Formats: sequence, C-alpha cells, structure tokens
Amino acid sequence: MPTNSITAKLLALCEPVVEAAGYELVDVEYRRESHGWVVRVFIDHAGARQAAPIGFDDCERVSRELGPVLDVEDPVPHAYHLEVSSPGISRPLRTAEHFRRAVGSTAKLALDRGLDGRRNFKGEIVEVDGDTVAVRVDDGRVYRLPLADLRSARLVPDWDEVLKTGTRHVSKG
Repeated sequence: MPTNSITAKLLALCEPVVEAAGYELVDVEYRRESHGWVVRVFIDHAGARQAAPIGFDDCERVSRELGPVLDVEDPVPHAYHLEVSSPGISRPLRTAEHFRRAVGSTAKLALDRGLDGRRNFKGEIVEVDGDTVAVRVDDGRVYRLPLADLRSARLVPDWDEVLKTGTRHVSKG
C-alpha cells in the first residue's frame, strides 16, 4: 500500500518493534507539517478488540521502544518528530485483517490507479477475499478493490451513535 519508500521502510522497521511490545501496528504516516517533518505511528491493542482504548502510557511505552531503533536504522534523511498515537475513531485500514474486522462498517477508500474510471469510494465493507475488499456504495453496486492499489482507507464514524452512546463505534452499513 505505501507508495512512499520512506513510509515502506518505516512500516518494516516499526512493525516488529510494536508487536514485540504487545501491540498491533495499525499504520505509519510520514509527512511534512507546519512544525516540520512528522513520523506518526498508530498502534492498537493486539487483535484490536480490547475494551480499553490506547492510552498515553501505551503510546509512551511504544515511543521509548521505537526511538532507539529509528535512531540506529535512520530511515528518514532529515530531522523529524516521532509521535505514537491511537488510531482514533476514523481508524486507518491497511491490511486484509483490518478490513476483515471492519466488515459491516462504512469506510472511505482512495486508490492509486482506480477501478472503472473511479479512484474514490465510500461504502460498506461487505467482504474480504484474499487481497481484495468488496465495498457496497450508496447506489447498491459492489466494487471489488485490490488492496495493492490502495492509497488510503479510513473508517467513517457513525456520529449519531457516538454522540448517543459516548462510545467509539463506527458505522455499520
């Protein structure tokens, strides 16, 4: 999925460190922001079905583990800020397993090359088959999107449900 070679290196370096610390690597973001370059690492509890959300202590622990590894491997050619964060309510989806856990939820997906002349999709995740995710859009059509062409994907929160219950639910269909 990552089109940026630095992001790909960061994913490869971060994943084993995050997993060894007992968490799941959700995604890595590498971008320039107003205060400089940022490497943002999104983590969740392994299996991502824990009742407790990722907290400050979790982020701090992973940051302490990642910092030295990134310093030694030096995948970023300039100064940057390392941030470790929870994936949040509009969590990114990167792997087939992330999409499997999100079946029934609504997501926004962007493709690099696209499908049927279209690059952006929003709809219910209905199935994951190998390296393809099936998404049902508003008009009822189901598109089978190759994960290899994915530029980005995020869950779309059901804000009515969030405000009503105060939980981190995402939309289901």
